[in-house]
Amino acid sequence: MSRIGLSQEATKKVAEHLDQHLADLHVLYTKLHNYHWFVQGPAFFTLHEKLEELYDGVAEEIDAVAERILMIGHSPTASLSAYLKKAKLKEADNVGITGQEVATSLLADYSELVKGLRAGIAAAQEANDEVSADLMIGSLSGYEKVIWMLEAYLK
Repeated sequence: MSRIGLSQEATKKVAEHLDQHLADLHVLYTKLHNYHWFVQGPAFFTLHEKLEELYDGVAEEIDAVAERILMIGHSPTASLSAYLKKAKLKEADNVGITGQEVATSLLADYSELVKGLRAGIAAAQEANDEVSADLMIGSLSGYEKVIWMLEAYLK
């Protein structure tokens, strides 16, 4: 048992979920930058600013997730090549993209993140790791709002 009251064995599955999320966050962070730079059309000003807000939030979350993995006694993935192999999200091409295309792509990505977080929350609760569950619930709440906004944008 660690000093925080959780065993490495009990948190192994939690760490795996968090590490999957970490890999997806790195891909999302890069994709958000890509879209920030390449978005074109009438929604440019609105999306350019919103995408910056989103990638700044992802940058903070990356650090929190990696540190939580370490706190529960495991090692986070920490290389771009490993992130790309592990991530469920896919990179974006370096080409101009419309606001509709950005919103549609990000809606799919955030929906995938929500799915992974729900599984991670269940694993954390099963391990009595309420802090990891809380971290993921906070992310889930934010992602549900982003999904709502993207859906509203696409209507």
